[in-house]
Amino acid sequence: MAHHGWRWTTGRNIRLSGLIASANLGNPHGVLRVDAEGDQWMVEVGQPWRNQRAGLTDSDFATGREIVIEGEPSANLEDRLLKAERIWFDGKLHDLYPERG
Repeated sequence: MAHHGWRWTTGRNIRLSGLIASANLGNPHGVLRVDAEGDQWMVEVGQPWRNQRAGLTDSDFATGREIVIEGEPSANLEDRLLKAERIWFDGKLHDLYPERG
């Protein structure tokens, strides 16, 4: 699905917890597949520079690692697609979009 910016999202945040099933990082942004209690979600994370600014490295996104994500889901919740704004690993916050409050 082609999309840009935030126009495809609901405009409100949800929080998702699960295990990273796969990670494809790079430009224009990284994409994770997250298993959240048996539901598979695709999670759009930041561009490499945005992840780095938030204190993340590629190795943080290891398969099987527990992750908590807060962000805006697709306007169609059945898509199970989420654009991450904030990520927690082991209780530590990584704010991808600090300007969004």
